[in-house]
Amino acid sequence: MNIFVFGSNQAGRHGKGAALHAKQYHGAIYGKGEGIQGRSYGIPTKDHKIKTLPLEQIQKHIHTFLIFAKNNPQMTFNVTRIGCGLAGYTDNEIAPFFKYKTNNIILPESFNNVLDK
Repeated sequence: MNIFVFGSNQAGRHGKGAALHAKQYHGAIYGKGEGIQGRSYGIPTKDHKIKTLPLEQIQKHIHTFLIFAKNNPQMTFNVTRIGCGLAGYTDNEIAPFFKYKTNNIILPESFNNVLDK
């Protein structure tokens, strides 16, 4: 099963960007800001008030996702540029958090470019 992985806010208001796409096409649940939802998985990059989370908090949410992916090898996780759109971070800031990804996680090319350096 292919899972669309997107940046979310903790309130689960999937109103813009990849989160809106996840709600419209991959079963993301309005009001659920983190975790598996239909054929999608939300990783919070913004808080309940839609303010960008500090990198340390995003890293913790990505770590939670990495554990979930490791425990669900039957799923393939297609990660978007988490935190690099509306949250305003760069690939260089976010990609290293995926350094220890499992084989069932597919990263965007821009993240792979950072990790391959």
